[in-house]
Amino acid sequence: MSATPDATKTPAKLVFAAPRRGKPPRHLADLTSAERREAVVALGEKPFRADQLSRHYFTRLIDDPAEMTDLPAAVRERLVAELLPDLLSPVRELDCDGGRTLKTVWKAFDGVLFESVLMRYPDRATMCVSSQAGCGMNCPFCATGQAGLTRNLSTAEIVEQVAAGARAMARGRIPGGPGRVSNIVFMGMGEPLANYKAVIGAVRRITDPAPAGLGISQRSVTVSTVGLVPAIEKLAAEDMSVRLALSLHAPDDELRDELVPVNNRWKVAEVLDAAWAYADRSGRRVSIEYALIKDVNDQAWRADLLGRLLRGHLVHVNLIPLNPTPGSKWTASRPEDEREFVRRLEAHGVPVTVRDTRGREIDGACGQLAAATRD
Repeated sequence: MSATPDATKTPAKLVFAAPRRGKPPRHLADLTSAERREAVVALGEKPFRADQLSRHYFTRLIDDPAEMTDLPAAVRERLVAELLPDLLSPVRELDCDGGRTLKTVWKAFDGVLFESVLMRYPDRATMCVSSQAGCGMNCPFCATGQAGLTRNLSTAEIVEQVAAGARAMARGRIPGGPGRVSNIVFMGMGEPLANYKAVIGAVRRITDPAPAGLGISQRSVTVSTVGLVPAIEKLAAEDMSVRLALSLHAPDDELRDELVPVNNRWKVAEVLDAAWAYADRSGRRVSIEYALIKDVNDQAWRADLLGRLLRGHLVHVNLIPLNPTPGSKWTASRPEDEREFVRRLEAHGVPVTVRDTRGREIDGACGQLAAATRD
């Protein structure tokens, strides 16, 4: 494929609003601590019952109501039914790396499918979570983008992905003995900032100290975006210390208009300005995500252009060897082109790493396993 898009091509359709569907049942993780107490009181119970439920879910990671023995049976049955409904069912699991990478396809109450991935490393365990079922950004090299947007996930549906990973770690399901999830990346299915309210709610539940939340540090959470500028500005105003990851994939507007259709609305310069403003406000280094695609965006001159745009900023480039989807014309760069791209960025003084390609043998790119399961 030519690296230069056809100037007459109609920009791909972007979907920012999710289609209207039934809402997931209310769950404890959808609510703040104060809202949980209000909900429990509305059910005719004392406010402290909300704290008990929170400790079971967020601290003890219990998913079997029978283990909540400090709650009288009648009270337990009612509160669990109202505030701890089953949200997700695993319909398929695949593992690799000796079991240290586990990918799960989840089915929600309405049958929609989405994915999460748990990756255990010697020094950390990272959960990659989905924020939407599908995605409306229509990036042509992405399996999820080509599937389209089905709906937004609720705050609790996002949090439950993390809680499930935390249970797997705590119970020793992942080789290496019992452990804990330490890092969260919103890099699964969907555009997180297009589901802003639910994602921010999930970040709060994930990072609130126990028993209000899972107690994971905000500095260990990364929120990705293709570049929704107003939402980046809104995220900066939250005054959180989560890391922003910007999926750039091209340094020039001509190519990025094709690879990341949202660029037709907010151009490279505007997106980077928003990212630098976020870095200034949060004090956190911005991660630039760049999928290397053979003969499309991996030219040496594009590496030089990217280096000139990024040098001098609080930034790190994460180069991603493209995980091609079945039947796709897009594929990963040649090793020699990847090495030259790295060399050029380093010559501009820009920190760069090449992402670990874990999960490739289990349809590791977001959307692949869900699509295969659905098919």
